[in-house]
Amino acid sequence: MGGPCVIPSGFLGRAVGGRMIEAATDDRELVRRMLAGEEEAFDLFFRGHFARLYRFALPRLNQDADAAEEVVQVALCKAVSGLKGYRFESALFTWLCAICRHEIAAHYERRGRRPEPAELIEDSPDVRAALDSLAATLAQDPESQLHRRDVARLVQVTLDALPRAYGDALEWKYVQGLPVKEIAARLNLGLKAAESLLTRARQAFRDGFSAVTRSRSECGSMTHE
Repeated sequence: MGGPCVIPSGFLGRAVGGRMIEAATDDRELVRRMLAGEEEAFDLFFRGHFARLYRFALPRLNQDADAAEEVVQVALCKAVSGLKGYRFESALFTWLCAICRHEIAAHYERRGRRPEPAELIEDSPDVRAALDSLAATLAQDPESQLHRRDVARLVQVTLDALPRAYGDALEWKYVQGLPVKEIAARLNLGLKAAESLLTRARQAFRDGFSAVTRSRSECGSMTHE
């Protein structure tokens, strides 16, 4: 992995609206194969993470598509070159997001600008973990897998309690990775109206998920008294 990092052709410019391609291999196995130099593993890595990371970067770069593409390419290349430093303490995508955040900050610093404030639901740690669990691949150990199932169940309870349009919009955007334009079309709304609905849905989910997890914690503590 000492040569220059080049994103395989076909990934750049196709991330917008592309559905997340779920990796057939878990993080640990994928990393092992990449460290062994398997070309197919690198292909799976880029296919499984480029579009997701692009969608992560885009709103944090004020919807600048060129900047997001550049930042994601740099982040993925740095991830590949530093793969031996990945300790499996978090999901591979979470680790990639941390690298991407650093590159976003560097992007603004090089231009002498401050990041545009963006209130994003995935920036809430509990909500990010919850939404990730819906699209997560199998965990490396039974205990972790059980935790993901538990969190996923709480997420589903929260989504089910929301107005249908809210729940559908959140699943389409954060699980399926659909662009707002397509969500607007599915809901028969204009683009601005869909963005407004997503804002309300994010707040409703955040409030609902906090209430559900708080209630669950209180019930759990009562059973142990």
